[in-house]
Amino acid sequence: MNKHECPCGSERELADCCGQWHTGLALGQHAPTPEALMRSRYSAYVLGLIDYLLATWHPSTAPGDLELQPVKWLGLEVRHAEMTGDAGVVEFVARCKVGGRAERMEETSRFVRQDGRWLYIDGQTS
Repeated sequence: MNKHECPCGSERELADCCGQWHTGLALGQHAPTPEALMRSRYSAYVLGLIDYLLATWHPSTAPGDLELQPVKWLGLEVRHAEMTGDAGVVEFVARCKVGGRAERMEETSRFVRQDGRWLYIDGQTS
């Protein structure tokens, strides 16, 4: 990944990919699909954007605050994404190193569209 490439693995520039949702949040510009939101949240974890993560979490399941653990994120693979009406699901695998040890996190995340914007509800890991 080059310096300006988006961490989500799209091979696009950060500013033209997840970065537009990170910076656009304050302007009312939101990720248009559950997959776009999930990718932007992954990128926010990589970049340490705690405010973005909290702002895109549904209030009913959001933690009061969030502390990111020291993780080196290595890549993201989206396996499946779908949306039906105001509900969405994204299945993905995120690779990382924790304490020098390689790990994989497989998750099926649920999203809901509320007031015109997608929000992360929760995820089941396997």
